[in-house]
Amino acid sequence: MDSPIVAQVFRQLFRHPACQSQRNLAALSSCIQHGRRIQQQRRSMSHRPGFRGAKPPQKPNESDWQQRTELVQVNMTEEYKSYPIVTADELRSRTERPRKVKMLMRDFIEDSLYNPSYGYFSKQAVIFSPGEPFDFLSLRDEPAFFSELSQRWIEFEQDLDSKLEMPNETRQLWHTPTELFRPYYGEAIARYLMSNYIMSTYPYHDLIVYEMGAGRGTLMLNILDYIRSVEPSVYDRIKYKIIEISPSLVAIQNSQLLATAASRGHADKVEIINRSIFDWNDRVPSPCFFIALEVFDNFAHDIIRYDLTTEQPLQGMVLITAENDFYEFYEPVLDSVAARFLRVRHAATGGQYRVPYPNSKLLRWARSQMPFAPNLSEAEYIPTRLMQFFDILEKYFPAHRLVTSDFHKLPDTVKGLNSPVVQTRYQGRMVPVRTPLVHQGYFDILFPTDFRVTEAIYGAITGKLTRVMSHEHFMQSWAYVEDTQVQSGENPLLTWYKNASVMVTV
Repeated sequence: MDSPIVAQVFRQLFRHPACQSQRNLAALSSCIQHGRRIQQQRRSMSHRPGFRGAKPPQKPNESDWQQRTELVQVNMTEEYKSYPIVTADELRSRTERPRKVKMLMRDFIEDSLYNPSYGYFSKQAVIFSPGEPFDFLSLRDEPAFFSELSQRWIEFEQDLDSKLEMPNETRQLWHTPTELFRPYYGEAIARYLMSNYIMSTYPYHDLIVYEMGAGRGTLMLNILDYIRSVEPSVYDRIKYKIIEISPSLVAIQNSQLLATAASRGHADKVEIINRSIFDWNDRVPSPCFFIALEVFDNFAHDIIRYDLTTEQPLQGMVLITAENDFYEFYEPVLDSVAARFLRVRHAATGGQYRVPYPNSKLLRWARSQMPFAPNLSEAEYIPTRLMQFFDILEKYFPAHRLVTSDFHKLPDTVKGLNSPVVQTRYQGRMVPVRTPLVHQGYFDILFPTDFRVTEAIYGAITGKLTRVMSHEHFMQSWAYVEDTQVQSGENPLLTWYKNASVMVTV
């Protein structure tokens, strides 16, 4: 953490059991703001998902730009009119969090997660490594696996703390299936890659693999080790390229991963590219596989609310004051990215997608007559960055085949449709809060993926066919599941990621 006061605040918050209440969990984000209360324009209203066709935009009323709720809110309209608009790209060179500005929600989220100086993934996140692979065959049952995992987790943190003067109570530590089920998870991916490569382009093309969000590089090493051991002729043709935006992870990869790869004989197979995929400008015409595991969930989203009378969408902006307070405003004119997403989604799905308000106009009218009724619908978070990622694949990787896995459902999300989990970690416990408007860099912000809509948009943009399946189904198809089965017959590889799906290009 970049401020000593943060650890002090966390300790005070968690000293009492009452801090487990929703009220105090919400207050946690305010404390991270150095004691200043976050004013938010959130509204309270139940919804029933429905399906809709877009209506012609209506002339807006400026009084609707700041959301009306049942709470008394500070009118920040004058500040909103006077503050300049900034983007996440413009803030990349900034070493301090911005103030007296306004920005789109997707830029606020992107800046919070990826800013090189204060972003969550740039400064806070640490990937757990369990050490030696688990011997699943010797474990009695899944609780025994969990117990062994917990012990290794504690030892991992103790080892990290032993190198510090004081224990890090706010360390952001997270795990991946690649690390937990090493090497079996990576070997399953390797079998999928190798089988599809041999059936499609071998021996006329090399096996080119791009991986986003490679973390510690464990997946890459497991894939290369496996292919070399079972199919040397394919290994001779492989080229593995890691695309990594985080400078800290690139430093780890350059110092440790490349050394490990060299020690295993893979040095000439690996290339690390320190670049955001959204800055990509090199065309790759050759057939290739593009791996993106647990990447979509941290792509920035825009926030949209709808006029409950006209169904007109309004796009959310974040106002940041001089005191570092946050306010939501809604513009009646969408920016080109959000407007295009709504058009593409509508065309790709034939208008069949959920919306955050009831279909019935009568029901909407009845609710609008209630005391303190909101003037806009509940929030919807739309994956505009994901659409832009598909644009990159279509433009620069025309012969790619995508392999992606992510969560289709998440617990403890904030209010809204397709809304994120916003959480931080303190003293080994995950602490969720109720808004994405939190002090930049201290909180993970991750979204579920609606794979039905995602599959339709991907197909519309790239022209490629896909297949979506459960994580369990994919592993049953490509993993040697007997390697991860415990003595009771349970299989953690199949049961631990029930809320994840896999999408592959066919």
